[in-house]
Amino acid sequence: MTDRTGTRSHRASGTPASGATVTRYDSERRGLAAGVERGRSALDRLADRARRVWHAVDGTVSPAGWLLLGTALAGVGAALAWHWSEGAIVAAGAAMLLLVCVPFLLGTHTYEVELDLERDRVVAGTDLSATLEIANRGRRSSLPAVLDIPVGDGLVETQVPFLRPHATHRETLTIGASRRGVISVGPMTIGRGDPLGVLRRDHTWPGEQTIYVHPVTTSIPSTSAGLIRDLEGQVTRTIVDSDLSFHAIREYLPGDSRRHVNWKSTARTGRLMVRQYEETRRSRVAVVLDLAAGAYASDDDFEMAVSVAASLGSQAVRDGREVVVSTSGEIADQDRGRLHALTTLPTTSSRALLDSMCALESGSHVMPLDQVATMTLQAAPELSLVFLATGTKHPWADLRRAALSFPADVQVVVVRCETGAEPSLRTARDMRIATVGMLHDLGHLLLRASV
Repeated sequence: MTDRTGTRSHRASGTPASGATVTRYDSERRGLAAGVERGRSALDRLADRARRVWHAVDGTVSPAGWLLLGTALAGVGAALAWHWSEGAIVAAGAAMLLLVCVPFLLGTHTYEVELDLERDRVVAGTDLSATLEIANRGRRSSLPAVLDIPVGDGLVETQVPFLRPHATHRETLTIGASRRGVISVGPMTIGRGDPLGVLRRDHTWPGEQTIYVHPVTTSIPSTSAGLIRDLEGQVTRTIVDSDLSFHAIREYLPGDSRRHVNWKSTARTGRLMVRQYEETRRSRVAVVLDLAAGAYASDDDFEMAVSVAASLGSQAVRDGREVVVSTSGEIADQDRGRLHALTTLPTTSSRALLDSMCALESGSHVMPLDQVATMTLQAAPELSLVFLATGTKHPWADLRRAALSFPADVQVVVVRCETGAEPSLRTARDMRIATVGMLHDLGHLLLRASV
């Protein structure tokens, strides 16, 4: 009995020892995992440094430099494998060229570059001047370099001469703005390299400037643009019982206000007579621009339509009138017919309107003109005059449907743009149609239309 008990006690006392062994094993596993993690982090840091070195080398060595390096390695390989002395000579020549080009990259860029634009808003078809000033702020002379200035989709290159310490180089650049759009200038990059073009080092100055190229506009007399002519509003043909513009006197009907009784006429006729008025409403102008590419015969026709809309809208803004300028929004192919998108351009100022019109582009993924007209009426219900700017390829049925989107008391003028066409004015039952061949025809046609 004693022996069995002692044996069980021995086994029981061995249990903690076994547990201690497991604990040591867990510590070893955690230490091994920590070592693996540290090794992995070291490899990641090494790989990151290798990538940065590779990007630096790849940005410094040009294709000609890689060709020289490949030639040197091929020459060394040929000399070692087949004992070609020519290979060793070729390798030595390529290596010498690479070594000769390295000193041109030594040193740091100490330039201070400033590009001052004459103005940041121009009209399409004009040029813009810019002053470029480059100063060497270092204590050593700087070698000649090339300054690259991205201008829109193009690139302007200017040569930076040899500059002594604290010397300045000033140059005037001309930026062409032939077409409407938004031009981004910068960021500027200065490069230093060898005369052979083997190695090159670039330094970029962050910062980007924007040039707004406004559409060409023409002056439109406010009296010919359907705008209000007094402080109260524009008199319409709608007869109402209460307003400011007197129209006539009629007999009293039940429900009429006693305030409008004309007592002189009542005394003369012996019956109650009340005054009638013509409705006076604030004139609210809408300019709807058609962005459908199929409506225009050429890109020049679309640019003329943009100029027509810009001329009408900016003139109304300058005269302090209420104006809405709308276009279709971009719609994806899968959403056509299901999604409607209306873009209303800002009209707080003429500059804001023209800035927003710089980026307008025609396309096929836009709403039809009649849908744009319907949504414009929903956004601005109290309209008195509407201009629809479109091209000559738009079907007459669609134009009539767009005109019928507005109430009968709203005057609709369709401006069809066709470069070089004879200016004409036609009157239909639902709208007036003006064909513009040149932008300055717009004012004359509106005077003839008496809108």
